[in-house]
Amino acid sequence: MLLLGMPSMIELETVEQSAALCRELGLSFVELNTNFPTQQPHLLDGDKLNKYSETYGIFYTIHLNDELNVADFNPHVAKGYRQSVLEVIVLAKKIGAKVLNMHLSGGAYYTMPDRKIHFFEAYREEYLAGIAAFRDLCTQAVGDADIRICVENTTGYKPFQLEALSVLLESPVFGLTLDIGHNCCAGFADEQWIFGRADRLRHFHIHDVLNGTKDHLPLGSGDLDMGKYFSRAEALGATAVLEVKTVQGLRQSVAWLKEKL
Repeated sequence: MLLLGMPSMIELETVEQSAALCRELGLSFVELNTNFPTQQPHLLDGDKLNKYSETYGIFYTIHLNDELNVADFNPHVAKGYRQSVLEVIVLAKKIGAKVLNMHLSGGAYYTMPDRKIHFFEAYREEYLAGIAAFRDLCTQAVGDADIRICVENTTGYKPFQLEALSVLLESPVFGLTLDIGHNCCAGFADEQWIFGRADRLRHFHIHDVLNGTKDHLPLGSGDLDMGKYFSRAEALGATAVLEVKTVQGLRQSVAWLKEKL
């Protein structure tokens, strides 16, 4: 069964407003987003979130901060990012959130006359050691809870990031998110790698794309074959966020789904 949800939106000031809209549209969950200043884990009240969940018949997933750099070479910087994830894991256990979505940072780069060199690529062993340390920390923190930290594709994985993903996936705590819009804008560079590990694919971000460049559009307003991805997500029993960025666009997307799929 495919469970559809909505993202946090800047138009909606409170989680309760999101929960109410989620129920109104017949969706199943809200993806909380720790990029929002009001949705930092130390500010979110687990008891209130559970009350909204019960009142509106919804559940939650959680999007970790986009800038997360858990393998930064500065140990104090890396520790701060890792600690922020541990705080979200504590919250996730309290509110029953089973999916945490994260980006995999490409880190800083060094500009040469003819190319850019990513520090994570140049210092691969140090980078992968940091990734392994983060993996082990999260594995211990999650324990036997039914939580998966799903890594989302963004602009096309670089070779050193694919190595890092393989390190993370050595732990059952980690999984994959397929963002179909990012995938399209990256020339479908990540799709084969991700589908090749479909047993770890737990989460989807779904939005339309126009001309292979403009994404986060309402469903049906772009060029993507939506049916293909919805079928795959349903077959995997995944969760899927309709990741459009406006309330109007979300309403349009739900209407399109009802008509077409």
